Amino acid sequence: MEAIVFDVRINSLYSIRIPFTWQSALTYPVLPPSAVIGLFANALQRYKNNKPPLEYLDVIEENLLWAASRLLTPCVVKSYITSAIVKWEDKLGGKFTNALGRQFAYSKKLQIAAIFKNHTLVDVIAEALKSVPLTCGDSESPIAIEDVFKVKNVYRNREDLVKTFFPFPITNNTDIINGSGITYLMHKRCRKTNGTFPLSSFIVPIRKENGILLPSILTIKTLGEKGVMRIQGVGDIIL
Repeated sequence: MEAIVFDVRINSLYSIRIPFTWQSALTYPVLPPSAVIGLFANALQRYKNNKPPLEYLDVIEENLLWAASRLLTPCVVKSYITSAIVKWEDKLGGKFTNALGRQFAYSKKLQIAAIFKNHTLVDVIAEALKSVPLTCGDSESPIAIEDVFKVKNVYRNREDLVKTFFPFPITNNTDIINGSGITYLMHKRCRKTNGTFPLSSFIVPIRKENGILLPSILTIKTLGEKGVMRIQGVGDIIL
């Protein structure tokens, strides 16, 4: 297994909509796993451009073991009122727009990481990421790659206590010893599994001070669970 890890610079405000928040759209401060998968699939499709987009998505999801992102710098989240066009034709005096609330986030840098089963695919994705335009969550949120590199050493961590910077799913056995985090509902994948598309509870290692979200680290008691991996030079992640 190999991990690809890279830092991105945010070029503007970004909005990664939390599901089921439309007329008052809320945003994640980081890319959930599904958004990271979408980023890879979109980059691969633009780079190779010889298959339909959903086929590239299937390639990513079949070979992906884990994906996540984390804040590297403070993040500010604010709500704004936007004007949405609801129809193009109407009688004189009719209403053409509607006011919608929408959250936007701003952070200078994020780190994105993913573990793949296929090492050849890692090379192709790394090249694709450096070769095509990239966006964070939607087409209105451009990002720029600051660094792309591979970390070949990914191995199981059998320690009872681990520290992680990255979001992880909460289970009945989750025992947080130290650190601050905020819980969000996230999709683990972009495609339905057995006809279902559930949201899972993830805890994101961030803390809030004076209205600003700051990167954090969580210490977790794992008791040697199998789902803990270590990316050398990056840190521990929980599948």
